[in-house]
Amino acid sequence: MAYHKRFLGMLLFALILTPFACKRQAQASEEKAPALKVAADFQPARFTIDDRAAQIASIGPKLHEIFEAYARQKNIPGIAYGIVVDGQLVIDSALGYSNLEKQIPASTTSQFRIASMTKSFTAMGIMKLVEDGILSLHDPAYLYVPEMRDMSYLTADATHITIENLLTMTAGFPEDNPWGDRQLDETDQMLRDLLRANPSFSNPPSFAFEYSNTGYAILGMIISNVTGMPYQKYIDQNILSALQMKDTYWEFEDIPEEKLVIGYTPDSLTRAPMLHDGSYGAMGGLITSIEDFSKYVSFHLSAWPPRNDPEVGPVHRSTLRKMQQPQFTRLYANATDWNENPCAVISGYGYGLGISENCKGIRRISHGGALPGFGSNYVFYPDLGIGLMAFCNVTYTAPWPYEEILKLLFEELDLKPRKLPVSSILNLRKSQIVEWFKTWDTELEAEVFAENFYLDSDRKTRLATLRPLVEGAGEIQEIGEINPGNQLRGSFEIMGAKDTINVYFTLSPEADPKIQALYARE
Repeated sequence: MAYHKRFLGMLLFALILTPFACKRQAQASEEKAPALKVAADFQPARFTIDDRAAQIASIGPKLHEIFEAYARQKNIPGIAYGIVVDGQLVIDSALGYSNLEKQIPASTTSQFRIASMTKSFTAMGIMKLVEDGILSLHDPAYLYVPEMRDMSYLTADATHITIENLLTMTAGFPEDNPWGDRQLDETDQMLRDLLRANPSFSNPPSFAFEYSNTGYAILGMIISNVTGMPYQKYIDQNILSALQMKDTYWEFEDIPEEKLVIGYTPDSLTRAPMLHDGSYGAMGGLITSIEDFSKYVSFHLSAWPPRNDPEVGPVHRSTLRKMQQPQFTRLYANATDWNENPCAVISGYGYGLGISENCKGIRRISHGGALPGFGSNYVFYPDLGIGLMAFCNVTYTAPWPYEEILKLLFEELDLKPRKLPVSSILNLRKSQIVEWFKTWDTELEAEVFAENFYLDSDRKTRLATLRPLVEGAGEIQEIGEINPGNQLRGSFEIMGAKDTINVYFTLSPEADPKIQALYARE
């Protein structure tokens, strides 16, 4: 949809909202936070041996065989896929055809519609406006979409829908797949009429997660209304351009024929209808390539680990990490791993992203996409710095055999997450604990123990527990390295001539952190 067709209406709306936006900007300016002071000795988590790129590259041939077999099994005309390690596209490949009729081969520059994978771009656009002081996550949505002001909610104790409700899909709207998919090319007027006519709710706001394309369409409208420009143009200028994503589109008619991927229906492989971009574009309108989308995945991975490096993205690393935090989490106790062994999973929805962690401690961030003619997915593992993406051109079809790929990654490779270096204060307190075990010196106790230490359990009781344990282990032979939980918490082993002691301790929040808790066991 051409931008100018909607520009005049949005310009008028922007004039209405300008005083409110200016007021928020003025408040943000007046309340500007002081410059951050940072710890001089902080060390970010890092990979102790970093051969991830080489390991990933080594599975390239086997991975391609997996995709070829899957494409045959599912009768998929074309698939493009890639794996990034940090900012590097280590594997990029394609198979089959982007256009069956003209026998145009699929490639990593072919333009696939990625559908709901668009949602995190919308969320990032909102978070950019939050960073700029234009919006607050806690703002009621009706401040920016007047058609929502007179909505009727299910209960008298409901709250007005906030921007964060829309981001986390907790606004109370009903799950709207596949209805929402067919609204992609609708006009802005259709969306305004839908809201003005009092849409149906399945839950009160903030009560439960329920997947809503309509909620993300509203977020797109908020971006348009607040900025005075079409949502798509705002994302182009503030997200895509900043990431050098120069080969990503909204309208399929803008794409050269040799690059445009044609979507097909399952089994018969007849052409699926190509939907134009419209008011629901914020929920699923993007069209992109593996090469271009890899830049977006790399940017999300760049949020980890927290560190002192300069900011380089369209939004801050802390904002990306906030987007990647699950809300309204749910435990799937009967879930299984890639070998169908029991492995519980806890998952939730962040800001345009699904987040989960399984029984093996593997944290995954992902989102799928499906529209007539297309299926897509991307997954990234922030602790490993690795991201996978795949697109295909059959309606509502997964673009990959995900469980087989997981086996390849986590059984055939030796991928290790980053490890947090030990802070200087943890190392110091560790050495003081070892010294105390040798001497039981009261002066040392006064120096290293927090005020609560002997209030929680008096000295006589603590020594009655610890002293026999330490003496029973025999003469100290070796002191193990600290396994840090964070900057102020860790554990280590003391290997004695007769036994090994496991020591766990945590420090207080004082300027000079003291030992507030100390436990030891065989």
